[in-house]
Amino acid sequence: MEFFDSHSHYNDEKFKEDREKIIQETYESGVTKFICAGYDIKTSKISLEIAEKYEYIYSICGISPNDVPENENQIDENIKQIEEIIKSDKNNKIVAIGEIGLDYYWNKENKEIQKQTFINQIKLANAYNVPIVIHTREAVEDTIKILKENGVNNKGVFHCCPLNKELIKQALKLGFYISFAGPITFKNSKNAEEIVKMVPLEKILIETDSPYLAPEPKRGTRNDSRNVKYIAEKIANFKNIQLEQVANATYENAKQIFKIK
Repeated sequence: MEFFDSHSHYNDEKFKEDREKIIQETYESGVTKFICAGYDIKTSKISLEIAEKYEYIYSICGISPNDVPENENQIDENIKQIEEIIKSDKNNKIVAIGEIGLDYYWNKENKEIQKQTFINQIKLANAYNVPIVIHTREAVEDTIKILKENGVNNKGVFHCCPLNKELIKQALKLGFYISFAGPITFKNSKNAEEIVKMVPLEKILIETDSPYLAPEPKRGTRNDSRNVKYIAEKIANFKNIQLEQVANATYENAKQIFKIK
């Protein structure tokens, strides 16, 4: 049985001391493909470097809503630098623009800059014929509005998708995939089962968001891609199907949306 972790951050400082060891152990454990996600210019560069080093790792590059520029005049320059990273990719390891989107939990004072940065990166994804990977937190209405008003040619994924019924409903209607992470395993996620059941298996991805959000029973520790099996197990339990069905379906779903052979 093989797993595909569709969102991890091996470009994070928390993996600085033992990154290669963890990556090797992860692959040997049966997680045979995973994506390293950038969230600003520096981490996007590192993400590509890691992906180029390992045949089974892929990269996504972008500017997250928590890393947008301080003022509107800097948006174009930031996007230009992300585009330069894309242009430097000689082996087609960048499979999406992300993580991008809106976050009104951490940042309420720069909503317009977040929105413009999000829209500009949707345009960048369309220009390079790749999907997008969306981070949204307490910004459901504006996120959906932007997606409806700015056509996303290759659709994409709601990463670590908030357990919000309206968001799930609208995201599926727009043709996006839903990626579930550690929070669906948390004891205080009261509506996790209901939300997971809303999403057809052919639209589900699984992820760890390593090194963050370690699932039960590893909660409180540094997360890594080996823990993606716990998310798959929880989905299998909620949907009353075999773990292998979830592993196989989410693996194929990730390959399909990210155009990986």
